Amino acid sequence: MAEPLLRIEHLKKYFSTNKGTLHAVDDVSFTLQKGETLGVVGESGCGKSTLGRTILRLHEPTEGKVFFEGKDVTSMGKGELKALRRDMQIIFQDPFASLNPRMTVYETIAESLLIQKIYTRRQQQELNKRVTDLMDFVGLSSRLVNSYPHELDGGRRQRIGIARVLALDPKFIVCDEPVSALDVSIQAQILNLMQDLQDEFSLTYLFITHDLSVVKHLSNDIAVMYLGQMVEKAPSSVLFSRPMHPYTQALLSAIPVPDPDYQVKRVLLKGELTSPIDPEIGCRFAKRCPFATDACTRSDIPLREVEKGHLVACTLV
Repeated sequence: MAEPLLRIEHLKKYFSTNKGTLHAVDDVSFTLQKGETLGVVGESGCGKSTLGRTILRLHEPTEGKVFFEGKDVTSMGKGELKALRRDMQIIFQDPFASLNPRMTVYETIAESLLIQKIYTRRQQQELNKRVTDLMDFVGLSSRLVNSYPHELDGGRRQRIGIARVLALDPKFIVCDEPVSALDVSIQAQILNLMQDLQDEFSLTYLFITHDLSVVKHLSNDIAVMYLGQMVEKAPSSVLFSRPMHPYTQALLSAIPVPDPDYQVKRVLLKGELTSPIDPEIGCRFAKRCPFATDACTRSDIPLREVEKGHLVACTLV
């Protein structure tokens, strides 16, 4: 197999609080091949967004390594990291909060091209063409070049964010819940756009979401996170047909089915959430797991391969 585009080794991100140390991302490892999509799912607060931002070094990692095309991202200086921004980008969750309200659509898309010195102010004609071409790629009318974010709806604002990301021809994009703030009809348009762009430009996505029905159709593999740790990772079709971790089973059982005659056996979770602040050893899902035994709390449960490409962190498997 070819060298992966992205390799994460034992990545950790801790935050100090007045109550202790918050383990937001705790010993996560995986690889991602060029042109593929890894979906990352889990409840709010499980560390999905922190994982994506730590990979990009928007958060400095506490421990662990991030390798992009074989280069150690975690040891790069500011100059190297600025150059790397051309290859590694992020689409933020809230399209309004991520845009500068004082900048027009044109200025927003052109900004990174000028910062990275792909174009200069003297190359105005070439810069104008690049901006309008990008707007056309993402389905935005060139008539909107002088519009401001507050004048546009959520779908158009998110298209601006995508155009801004594509401006630098990146190879890897962290998609941090890019459609969760949009209406359902607009969600479908943006998701179709992202798939078309991936096919055309061989983009690699880390797609973060809490919507399992969305990630099922977009992802090659899906990773399930719980309180900072990866508890299961498998190809998309395998995860949905044979989930092995009790938490994954509970998540999948909560997906609504648009058929009143179809009976879904819900897995209802009880018990208290384990605190992510200075957590005790053992499985962090044990207090809510209906199958927990003493073995679950004696030591941390490693993520291990139980069948080809299917990794699970559970004593029952």
